[in-house]
Amino acid sequence: MTLIKPNAAHWGFFDAVVRDGRVTEVRPFAHDPAPSALLRSMADAVHAPSRIDQPYVRKGWLRGQRAGTPRGGDAFIPVSWEKATRLIAEEAARIRAEHGDEAIFGGSYGWSSAGRFHHAKSQLQRFLALGGGYTTSVNAYSYATAQALLPHVLGTNEVLLGKVTSWEAIQAHAKIMLCFGGLAAKNGLVSAGGAGAHDYIPAMRRAVAAGLRIVNISPFRGDTEEDLGADWVPIRPGTDTALMMAIAHELIALGRADEAFLATHCVGWDRLKPSLAGRTPEWASAITGVPVATIQALARDLARLPSMLTASWSVQRADYGEQPYWMLVALAAMLGSIGQPGQGVAFGYGSINGMGTSRRDLPSPSLPATPNKVQRFIPVARIADLLENPGGTLPFNGRDLPLPDIRMVWWAGGNPFHHHQDLNRLLRAWSKPETIVVNEPWWTSLARHADIVLPATTTLERNDLGASGRDRFVRAMHQCVPPQGLARNDHDALADVADALGYRERFTEQRDEMAWVRHLYERWRVNCTRMGWEPPDFEQFWSEGHVQVPREDEPFTQFTDFAADPEAHPLDTPTGKVELWSETIAGFALPDCPPMPSWLPPRESLLSAAEDELHLLSLQPPTRLHGQMDMGRVAAEAKIQGREPITLSTADAAKRGLKEGDIVRVFNARGACLGGVKLRDDLLEGVALMATGAWFDPLEPGVPGSLCVHGNPNVLAPDIATSTLTQGLSAQSCLVRLERWEGPLPPVKVHVPPPIEVE
Repeated sequence: MTLIKPNAAHWGFFDAVVRDGRVTEVRPFAHDPAPSALLRSMADAVHAPSRIDQPYVRKGWLRGQRAGTPRGGDAFIPVSWEKATRLIAEEAARIRAEHGDEAIFGGSYGWSSAGRFHHAKSQLQRFLALGGGYTTSVNAYSYATAQALLPHVLGTNEVLLGKVTSWEAIQAHAKIMLCFGGLAAKNGLVSAGGAGAHDYIPAMRRAVAAGLRIVNISPFRGDTEEDLGADWVPIRPGTDTALMMAIAHELIALGRADEAFLATHCVGWDRLKPSLAGRTPEWASAITGVPVATIQALARDLARLPSMLTASWSVQRADYGEQPYWMLVALAAMLGSIGQPGQGVAFGYGSINGMGTSRRDLPSPSLPATPNKVQRFIPVARIADLLENPGGTLPFNGRDLPLPDIRMVWWAGGNPFHHHQDLNRLLRAWSKPETIVVNEPWWTSLARHADIVLPATTTLERNDLGASGRDRFVRAMHQCVPPQGLARNDHDALADVADALGYRERFTEQRDEMAWVRHLYERWRVNCTRMGWEPPDFEQFWSEGHVQVPREDEPFTQFTDFAADPEAHPLDTPTGKVELWSETIAGFALPDCPPMPSWLPPRESLLSAAEDELHLLSLQPPTRLHGQMDMGRVAAEAKIQGREPITLSTADAAKRGLKEGDIVRVFNARGACLGGVKLRDDLLEGVALMATGAWFDPLEPGVPGSLCVHGNPNVLAPDIATSTLTQGLSAQSCLVRLERWEGPLPPVKVHVPPPIEVE
């Protein structure tokens, strides 16, 4: 018997073909103009050898080896759901009683399911909040630096995350678009909550056909699609601010700084302008590697052409990542383009699907948030600091955050062994808590470093709603196959633990899965109706499989009201204006984040590299989403002898006597991993590229410093904050060395279960 079931993933909506209880094929959503190839891996996710078939407990934990014990090297003991539930409930109750609610860290950072009800982080944090509260994290690994900075500068994060100037407006009005970090097509194939329409690539193509010139300012030409015909300006990583300052210097020299806009819509120009006096094209060329003539030409083009300025999220994931974003805002202010039709500045066009695509401003279905009475939190990238320094403090955005003594970590959805940097430091810090609980469908590196592992269902094993605020469709996600093994939905597993702790009814609100799905849809339907558009009722939606949200009638430009009248429509900054100098940040007196855009040489870059070092950029992979689908066929097909590829320029490979397909050891003082060599002629010499997401697979599990045989570049990246203002991550500031791997290749074991013993 063959069934066709609608469903969704972060890389797109699809129909699953189910034959004899197995997903055999996945067909893209009919309304998607550019479906993702990642859909080919969906069946692999359900039926992978790495699926966790039942609850497990780490052998050492059962024997009392808890706080201070390295994790990752133990065997696991299978247990019943009843025993796992009892162990977790007893441990959570004990820790709350002995150490307080703040001693539980509800990690759960990550994308997890596209479904809005079965969103793992929302489920777990609702459960923990109702149980008394928990310590949490704020902001996102992808753009934490900008999240903390931009409210000081523009009074909003909408320019980073929300409804940015639309591609239709850019197409109609802009003639040049400077793209620091490029407009990578692979990033436009994913969006949190799924996507019915990958409009990002078609929108770019329409804009180029209408006359938009795209300038890709990046070490890698491949950061824009070849058919866009973008101009490529190769630049040394971490030097974007220097280039922007030199362009600003030239605008002043040309007499093309918009002094009227700077006087009426900005504060701090009187301080920033003198600091640009020595930032000449010659000065910047020595830092960036961009020719003087190119810098001068870019300045002249910006002075005469309507422009949109953008930077990818990756640009701020580097030493002092605040500075390029702040300086790009300053450059747009100098041009007077902020709020002009199809012009100005926005971030992330090249970072995720849906940025700049047309969609009516309506809410998305979501699980209601539950208030957390514990007020302790950390910036998301500072998990190792939290675990290493109980009772200490952490500076963040003008505050000193107290760091609780974390005794229990609970993670559901996401994977710190993918997201975090300097994994050997994390591995040492990971030994500090007494108990680590993980809800996970697969034996990922996170599950292997847990104490109690609960097998979770995948998207295809449950009913849900798929939706994204950046997409114009909402998807009915029908269960395609039964839960595999003894896997359970997070909601059901947590409800049983809540029952053992005495609050099942408050957690479930007496709704099962389908009652919750219907409830979330009806809440969304009511909210949309209040805003002037009425979706179909639930029965019609569930039967048809999707609903389409209307497009916006007119092209959208951010900050138009502010540009027209800054007094009547001020920004949400202390002055109501664009803050090129921030008195607030000046009051923090931070040595690593001045109160205006500044050139701060990176701590780790080609400017200070030894002759044999390369600057490693860890990019988002084209073959999976973060670490998701690493077990799938698309990721497997791209690997070289089972290892993650490392891309080098042909010149760098020749210097080292390397050829395509060689396996190399990539290393620095923080760690080492293996990688398979790929060669490109369109990559700046001195730069190497390696995708994140290969599941961490140390040669000696549980031993910090052990070689990752699979190729996870986060063993190499520094776990250092961008600055004490924002505490973002500096993954893109990383130097490495290479050597050919001469011995037998160690096997990759992370895609099969770890050692399991039966007691």
